[in-house]
Amino acid sequence: MDYIIAGFWKALDMIFSGDPELWGIVGLSLRVSGSAIIIAALVIIPLFTFIGLRSFRGERVLSRVLNALMSMPSVVVGLLVSVTLSRRGPLGHLQLMYTPTAMIIAQVILVSPLIACLTYEMVKHRGREIQKLGQTLGASKIQSTFMVISELKSELFIYTVNGFSRAISEVGAVMMVGGNIKGDTRVITTTISMLNSMGDYAMAFALGMILIVISLVINAVLYTYKEKRADV
Repeated sequence: MDYIIAGFWKALDMIFSGDPELWGIVGLSLRVSGSAIIIAALVIIPLFTFIGLRSFRGERVLSRVLNALMSMPSVVVGLLVSVTLSRRGPLGHLQLMYTPTAMIIAQVILVSPLIACLTYEMVKHRGREIQKLGQTLGASKIQSTFMVISELKSELFIYTVNGFSRAISEVGAVMMVGGNIKGDTRVITTTISMLNSMGDYAMAFALGMILIVISLVINAVLYTYKEKRADV
């Protein structure tokens, strides 16, 4: 029990003393997950808004596929990216394996189905009425797509933030493609996993507390945002 208490107090000291290694890990985690969610949102939201506004035979099949992909294990994503980026893989010549870029790619693939499914389902149920209004005003298909995105931006923002929460708390895929290299690809979750196996709890506790604070901040922002939207 004493080592837990000692580790906890040392963790607090590391946080408030500005330990460079600790905050370097936090900074990389935020950069990797932030980049991944921005890329995913910029690509997936317009694409699946456009698809969601169309009526076609395979709508139910697409919904089921997207729902299935939402629960795709992160280690499977890590495996696919590893095979693709490894030296013998089709993109091995880019030498991206064990770099932050590989971690971003893995997280983009991981969060894209979540954003895609939520966006597609909402646009199917709410976006088509907005589209009809846009068409009566003379909007083209592309213009009506961005009109729908503008009208539903609050919900899309919430979906994006939820995607960020999943990305920053992910461990399996980034461990496989990043390698958890000190000073290069070591992020919060992979470091906690490593330190726990080593029995080094001080930094693990510190990173765990920071991750909890990030989660609380994200939830507070979403809750406040929802309340403001409800009052409008």
